[in-house]
Amino acid sequence: MAIAPIDLQTLFTQLDKVGKAHMTQREAQPIHQAIQAVQIQKKTEEQINQINETQDAGDGAEKVNDHNRDHGSKQNDGKERQSNEASEEEKKRILELSDPTLGKKIDISL
Repeated sequence: MAIAPIDLQTLFTQLDKVGKAHMTQREAQPIHQAIQAVQIQKKTEEQINQINETQDAGDGAEKVNDHNRDHGSKQNDGKERQSNEASEEEKKRILELSDPTLGKKIDISL
C-alpha cells in the first residue's frame, strides 16, 4: 500500500505536534522520579522521627521469668567455680612439669 501525497501533507502538518508530545513524555519521566524521591524521603524521615510503641511479650518463649533465672544463675555460679578450680589445678601441674629455667636465659653467642 503506497502513501498518497495528501497523506504526506497531513503527516507533515502534524509532525510538530508529535515532536512536542515526545518531548513532554521525555521531560515528564525525570520529574515524576524526582517527585517520588521526595515522597520517599519524607516517609523515611517520618519513620525515623516516629516513636514505635512496644508490644506486650505475653506468656511466650521470649518472656523472661526472673524466678527461674535466679535459680539458674546459682547453678551456673557453682559450675564456674568448679571449672576455675580445675583450670588452676591444671596450671599448677603444668608448672611442676616444666623446666624452671626455661625461657629465662638468652644465649647471645655467635
